[in-house]
Amino acid sequence: MIAGRTGLWILLVAALAGCGRANSTRGAARQHAPDLAGMEQLCGNPSLQGVKLPRITESNPQCGIRNPVQVFYVSGVEMNPAPVLNCDAANALATWVDGAAIPEVSAIGERLTRLRVGSDYVCRTRNSVPGAKLSEHATGNAIDITAFTLASGEVYTILEGWSSRAFGAVMRRIYKKACGTFGTTLGPDADAAHQDNLHFDVASYRGGAYCR
Repeated sequence: MIAGRTGLWILLVAALAGCGRANSTRGAARQHAPDLAGMEQLCGNPSLQGVKLPRITESNPQCGIRNPVQVFYVSGVEMNPAPVLNCDAANALATWVDGAAIPEVSAIGERLTRLRVGSDYVCRTRNSVPGAKLSEHATGNAIDITAFTLASGEVYTILEGWSSRAFGAVMRRIYKKACGTFGTTLGPDADAAHQDNLHFDVASYRGGAYCR
């Protein structure tokens, strides 16, 4: 019975995260990468460089972001494509990159240069199921990471890197350290929907962070 309840809870949180395969639509509000001189510090955080965007509204009034930002760099690490987030999610991202991703990669004598983004803001329901509740992505609360690029030129995708000898242990440590910084963390060990991405969001739960 306990195992059954645990499985149900995993399914419910995965649905809340709403990591469908659809990527975010990069509409007119989104910016192409500006020159470094055209970027600014975001959300009062010196680690975050990018641009502030106009308020995002949708035909569905439950979607949108009041003060969206598009993050191009986190402490010099390129975000590609640059995600559109709210400041809570952007600041959590910076905390994770600064406190986990950069130091863990540095510990193996490498330098992290880029994080590939699979999904960020997008107005849709959980797992894009018609009639379902909104995904955390629909309010700018969530980001999915699909790959790490190092200065050596090596690219480790979540799909292939998670179990690799070369980078698997590092990737797992980086992922584990996201728990608590984000309210939800879901990776390849969580369910089939996250075999190729690390889902992070800043949802709040009465029982504390949910990490699988």
